[in-house]
Amino acid sequence: MKNKNENTSDYTRMQLKAFWEFFAVAVCAVLAFMYIVILRSNGLGENYPLFIGVILLFCILMLFVIFVFARRYTTPFQDIDRQLDVLLSDDASEIHLSKGLAATEQKLNTLKQAMEKRLFDAQLAEQRKNDLVMYLAHDIRTPLTSVIGYLNLLDEAKDMPEEQREKYTQITLDKAYRLEKMINEFFEITRYNLQKIELNKGNVDLCYMLVQLTDELLPVLSQNGNTSVIQMENEDISVYGDHEKLARVFNNILKNAAAYSYPNTEIVVSAEERDGNVEIIFCNQGKTIPPEKLETIFERFYRMDDARSSDSGGAGLGLAIAKEIIALHGGTIRAESKNDTVTFIVTIPIGKSSS
Repeated sequence: MKNKNENTSDYTRMQLKAFWEFFAVAVCAVLAFMYIVILRSNGLGENYPLFIGVILLFCILMLFVIFVFARRYTTPFQDIDRQLDVLLSDDASEIHLSKGLAATEQKLNTLKQAMEKRLFDAQLAEQRKNDLVMYLAHDIRTPLTSVIGYLNLLDEAKDMPEEQREKYTQITLDKAYRLEKMINEFFEITRYNLQKIELNKGNVDLCYMLVQLTDELLPVLSQNGNTSVIQMENEDISVYGDHEKLARVFNNILKNAAAYSYPNTEIVVSAEERDGNVEIIFCNQGKTIPPEKLETIFERFYRMDDARSSDSGGAGLGLAIAKEIIALHGGTIRAESKNDTVTFIVTIPIGKSSS
């Protein structure tokens, strides 16, 4: 609002200034014309060369005044045009306009900063994607080499004891699953920039969805002795949204909670209505996320696990896509972390009534 008022004030001052200056010129022109008429009525018209000279002088003066005014009021536009070239170039210097265009200068500098930030974010995301592709390509060689090695061993050792054969077969199968997961991550990376998320909305029973998702996650949780519990005072809570997309969001959050929770701890999921919205909270006990990373985790191709070959590290797209899906629903998603507790809070408008 402040910028709008400042711009309006700048333009108003320019308009008033132009009006009074043109008004002054018009008054001078009228006075000059009246002076010429008076001189003619006093006999100047009889001296034809002198009269023509006065008229030519008057015309020259008018042309000079028009030139000065034209240059005066086109200079700011030329100034803006030059600074737009700076805006479109890689020049890191700030934009500077004449004193009368202070508000426009501020707006252009704000636009320049926004463009630079978007470019930086895009380059950072591209760099992360390239690094991740390189890491995945490197890491794929490890399970692939293991799979080939164990299969050759099984093929060559025909008299291998059955117990050892079963052990090697299981190792080969685990490596193959890991290889499949990495290949799926490649597809996820290439598909992300191509897909356009579209919503197919309807009434979604939150309690039923959350129970179903936590039940499906039970085998993963049981590996580290983790459990999940749902706390909802009102089990009839529903939202108007895309069932499949919201399930993807909640499933991703739950998988992250399972991957980064301390062993033998509980993941608590709760939901409640508040001010026309539904707030879904996922809370788990795990390593505290530093404040500077709480926003970064929602960026594309970012992985919390710094170990590039970690089994828990995915393509770094889950939370970024989740944020987009929630934003399309008109909601928000944020993370909080302190005292070895990580909390994800999803807020979605209730929307249409379930009735």
